[in-house]
Order: sequence, then C-alpha cells, then structure tokens
Amino acid sequence: MARTELAVAATTPAKAPPPHFVLVPFVAQGHIIPLVDLARLLAERGARATVVTTPLNVSRQRGAAEHAARAGLPLEFVSLPFPPPGSGLPQDCQNADMVADNYQFLPFFFALPELAGPFDAYLRSLPPPRRPSCVISDWCCPWTSAAARRLGVPWLFFHGPSCFFSLCDLQAANHGLHDLIVAAGDDDEKHAVPGVPVPVTVTKGTVPGFFSHPLTLELRDEAMAAMRAADGVVVNTFNDLEAQFLACYEEALGKPVWALGPLSLCNKDAEATASRGEVSGAAAQQAITAWLDGHAAGSVVYASFGSIARKLPKQLFEVGHGLEDSGVPFVWVVKESEAAAPEVAEWLAALEARVAGRGLVVRGWAPQLAVLSHRAVGGFVTHCGWNSMLEAIAHGMPVATWPHFADQFFNEQLAVDVLGVGVRVGAAAPVMIFDDETVPVKRGDVARAVTALMGGGEEADERRRKAKEYGEKARKAMEEGGSSYENLARLIQSFTQSEAKEY
Repeated sequence: MARTELAVAATTPAKAPPPHFVLVPFVAQGHIIPLVDLARLLAERGARATVVTTPLNVSRQRGAAEHAARAGLPLEFVSLPFPPPGSGLPQDCQNADMVADNYQFLPFFFALPELAGPFDAYLRSLPPPRRPSCVISDWCCPWTSAAARRLGVPWLFFHGPSCFFSLCDLQAANHGLHDLIVAAGDDDEKHAVPGVPVPVTVTKGTVPGFFSHPLTLELRDEAMAAMRAADGVVVNTFNDLEAQFLACYEEALGKPVWALGPLSLCNKDAEATASRGEVSGAAAQQAITAWLDGHAAGSVVYASFGSIARKLPKQLFEVGHGLEDSGVPFVWVVKESEAAAPEVAEWLAALEARVAGRGLVVRGWAPQLAVLSHRAVGGFVTHCGWNSMLEAIAHGMPVATWPHFADQFFNEQLAVDVLGVGVRVGAAAPVMIFDDETVPVKRGDVARAVTALMGGGEEADERRRKAKEYGEKARKAMEEGGSSYENLARLIQSFTQSEAKEY
C-alpha cells in the first residue's frame, strides 16, 4: 500500500478502525519467519498486525521490528512467558532449535499449550480500537482457538507446508490412512493416498502428518479438530504453482483457502533479506557476499538443512566429503551445535584447507534469501522444508532434495515429480531431529546429486528452465494485480470491522 493510503488509514474514524490481525506462530524458525513476513505484508496494506511468541523469539525478530518501525508500519511483537514452571525445560528453551536432544522434544511440545492462559489474557487486555479482528494461528498451536472463540474472534489456521502436503495430510485423515497402515504391519509396504489429483504413495515412515509420535496423538487430534472448526486457512504458496492442489484442498476442507505466497518476497531490500529471522544476519551476509562475488554466475551450490534437524558427526562428514568430491564450488551451512564437538571442528578446519577458494563453510546462521538471490548461486541442496523450497522457487533455483521428516518427503515429490525442478539425493526414510548414526546418505549420493544439479545436459537445463519460469510467476503473483496480492486484499477486506467490539 502506498504511503498516502497509510495516512488515510490512520485517520479512519474510530467506529471503523483498520482490522487487527493477531498472528501466533509455532515456536520454530521455519514457522515464525513466514508469519512475520505475513504480518509485514498486512501492515504494508494498512492493517494492524501483532506477532505473539516467546521472549527469545521476539528478541530474534528485533531486526524485523526495527525495519517496520522505520517504515512507520503498524506491526508489533508481543511476548508470552515460556517455558512454564514445572516443565523441566531450561529457561532458554523457547524455540525448537534450542531443544537439546530427541528426548526433550516431547516435554517441549506438551509445554506449549500452557501459553493458552497468557494468550487469552493478552487478547482481553486490548482496548476497543485494537480489538483483534482475526487470529491467524499456526496449525501446531490449536490452543489459540478456544481463546478466540470465547471472545467471538474469527480464527484462521496457517499451514506452513506446501498445499500438496496439506491436501495429502487431510485426505489421509479423512480416509483413515494412518489406521490402515498401522494395521498392515509392514513398514515398507506402499499405500496410495486417496483424493489427490496426482498419484501419491507412502510408507509407514513417510505417511503425512505432524505429531506422528505415539505419545503426541492427542495433540494431533486437537489440531485436526481445531482445523475442522476454523473459519479458513492461510497457505504460503501461489496459484500458478499449486492450482490443482489448492482447488482440491479447499473443496475437501470446505473452507476458504487464502494462498498468499511466496511470503518471502516481501523482503525486497538488502537490510530486510540480511536480518530476516536473525538480527546478526547482516555481518554474515557481508562475508558470504564477498566470497560469492569472486565466482562465476550460477557456478556455486548452496547447501543448508534448516534450523531444526542436526547432523551427528558421521553424517556431517559424509556431507562435507560429498560436496568436496563433486568438484563444484559450494557454500555449506553448518549449525553451531553441529560444529561444537572437537573432532568436528578439527575436521572442518582440514576440509576448509583442502577446498580453500572453492568451498565456504558458514558456522551458525546464514542469510538464506541473500545467498539465494546472489548471481553466483545456481543450485540448492535442501532438506525440503517448505520455506526453503519456496524461497528457491521464488528465486528460480533448482534443488537437490534431501527430506528428513514430516512434510519434507511430500515437498520432494512435488519438486521432483510434479514441478520438475529437483533431483533426489536419495534419502528413503525419515530421521529424528538429530540424524541417526546409521548415516542413511553417503558421500557418493551427495556428490552425484550435486553434479547432476549443477552440470549440463538436457535434464539439468530443463530443471533450470522450469525453475526460472516458476520464479517469474512467483514474482508476478506478489505484484499488484497478481493472485497472491489480490488474495491478501480480499483477506483484509473480509475481516475489516465496521465498529469496535466489546468483550
């Protein structure tokens, strides 16, 4: 929205305030970042937007908050106390990337519904001009729905994965696929997902769904019940990418589906791309950009596996050797927690000495949008988290796919089999948050996939052509008159208040 329109919105009579959207992400970077992007887009179009999360995550979004403040946008962040007393979690365990091991993950999930009380109190504390018009909550946070219902506030859920996955997940639930697979007993048997416009088969390990651990089935039931009672859903995709799945999903769900992505394209300047998701991103961007500037256009492969899954040393070594053996220039992001072990630190130093000038190892956070938008980067080895996949697509980037868990195997199938922009690394079964010591992916798999991704030939050229085409369509979707731009306008209009409500 133009600045003149913002000025008009600011003078709107009290009886018709701008709509106020309260957004509640699940506390993981891959869930927080797209909802912060959505909050910014809402604010740019004249609505008020508030992101509700935990203190650590508010701190991490300081760059986004400062950027919005300088632009005069009605965007703010609110923190709720977490973790609750008695949870057994360390005080800094406020984001999924702070979970120390697989055994800590269940207490982390079970502690999150304790935020329901503080969230209810926050909603009730808002004065009439700022009463929420709509709550947009992550699918993984069904505890927000009851508070919204008690106050008569419409509740939408945000489903972060691809619409392809969301449709498969819904149809699997509608047709009792999870129970059928459990009854079958064979872990490797393939089962068809009904009600999807393309053939989809799954095994016990790759059946769609979050909260798939036996101890979290109650959480899954609560999320599915909240989803079925919702007033609609917001998804981070665009019509020209997933039109057939969007249509089927809306029909199967029986609720409005607002496709508003790629949300990452709201970050248009260097400052926004550098600080997206982490305040310290600017310094990292300078170092990475300086290194990339010395390489030819499209010659570098970028390898990063998201913020949650952590690779144990044996698997980490295979990744590094595979990148080295491919002979392709690379930027590889290694988490600080992965690089902390002495044997890993020593091995990484030796690798860097061997590939000096050809390979760059980034320890910790990397400004992914800034990397993907650099002219030197021509391919992306990814864990297939939807944020990463969609960011690659939005930048016309083909991918080498290495799914780890949850929706990622479906995102791989979408990229490789449906869109034609990916090549498989070869992961066949899911892993836990911490990679399994069995090392399912070998260095030869990594080298082969990178070589295929970055090499020549008809197949590689066709992947690049399709990726570029989808990138152009993604940008058009977000521009004025595009499908996502107009969908956002309709969303805002749908929840514009005619008068302030009293609770």
